[in-house]
Amino acid sequence: MATETQAPSLQSPATPDREDVSRTLPNALGPEKSILSSMLKDPEQWIVRAQEEGLSRDHFYLPAHGLLYETVVDLNNKGTEIELVSLVQLLHDRGILDHIGGPSAITDIYTYAPNAAHFATHLGIVKEKHVLRSIIRTCTESISEAYDNPEDTAQLLDRVEQEVLGIRQSSETASGFSIKESVGEVMTRFQEILAGEMEVQGVATGYSDLDTMSKGLKPGEMFVVAARPSMGKTSLMMNIVEHICVDQNVPTMVFSCEMTAFQIVQRLVFSRARFAMSKLGKGFKPAKEELLKLKRAAQEVAAAKLWIDDTAGIPIETLRAKARRRKREDGIGLIAIDYLQLLKSNSRQAANSREREIGEISAGIKALAKELGVPIVVLAQLNRGPEGRTGSSLGVPRMSDLRESGTIEQDADMIGLLYRSAYYAESEEEKEELAGKAELVLAKNRNGETGHVPLTFIAELMRFETRAREMD
Repeated sequence: MATETQAPSLQSPATPDREDVSRTLPNALGPEKSILSSMLKDPEQWIVRAQEEGLSRDHFYLPAHGLLYETVVDLNNKGTEIELVSLVQLLHDRGILDHIGGPSAITDIYTYAPNAAHFATHLGIVKEKHVLRSIIRTCTESISEAYDNPEDTAQLLDRVEQEVLGIRQSSETASGFSIKESVGEVMTRFQEILAGEMEVQGVATGYSDLDTMSKGLKPGEMFVVAARPSMGKTSLMMNIVEHICVDQNVPTMVFSCEMTAFQIVQRLVFSRARFAMSKLGKGFKPAKEELLKLKRAAQEVAAAKLWIDDTAGIPIETLRAKARRRKREDGIGLIAIDYLQLLKSNSRQAANSREREIGEISAGIKALAKELGVPIVVLAQLNRGPEGRTGSSLGVPRMSDLRESGTIEQDADMIGLLYRSAYYAESEEEKEELAGKAELVLAKNRNGETGHVPLTFIAELMRFETRAREMD
């Protein structure tokens, strides 16, 4: 004969699996009762205050306290008057009065705090104890999973790190703005834009047309720059990095899966000095002015807060972990990745599907941008679609040319397609005429206009510069 399983009592806290039952989880029953007492006596003031501070049922150690809190919040949200006698009756009608401890428990809570003078202090204590319990539970579960010897260790490490950071984020209450303050800020920005004082809202890329369309690279956004090989997408990315990191002094992290850190820095210094590396040959002696420019560029780059990770084929889980650490320790304001299809995902789901792997990588980059509140510039490879077109469309890329494009198109806030017409010129005359002309087609811009950004590519300097628009 099967035995009936009884529901756990709400008068005592549940104990997590594998936890050391000889030790009580951190708690503050007195402050919990004090908070509830204040809320029952003055619902309009203190229930609203608790909600503004992000208090939830889960913050209470005693499940009965959490259930009572959830009930009174629900009643207050519905506009139902909360007073002791009708509350006891309602709890009875709902069949949860005994779970909370009966009428005597409600009365005891109601009379527990003579006044609400210490509401904020008690609320802080309750939230701190909840943070400690969350840490203990997360670590306990992680230890359990680690003992089970998971196949995907990197994924477990990434998940543990996310959960620990999630505890911090959930413990921080975002301050709100009144509608008056918000409207005032909107109108102030509007006036600044009209006056030409505020051209960008994020960090400027240094390319005027791109900055006009995008209003700058904004926190939480993912900007995909895609091109066929040899179009100069790495040069464009590093030109943007240079402007943001060196000229604007924004701490930046670059993940380079294709080039070494030495090659990246070498490009950065020589490009900034406007010195062609092709000059470096046997017997060449640079002029004094060129040496001064190189020295100045080297000093400016050395002073920049720039971190370069050149791990080949870095897993997205590892990339995210390194970026989180750099954000935590150095407050990076930009991440650049070269390039998306060279990253890896170590999840089992991605093992047998390249499309799924790219999807996880793309979604992981977008999630990282939102989590850290920084813009991420990520390069991507296009398929052979541009080469297959004819006439004036030869070489002109489209978003559909993105390899495994579905998820990338969906996740990206902006997509820029880079191409140089001279690369597809059929005659020397045509190639000479188109030399240096480049276009960045802003094919997707979630928060602004799309269009063409004319650029000039100086191959020997590995630099893209703004080009004036041609008159129709």
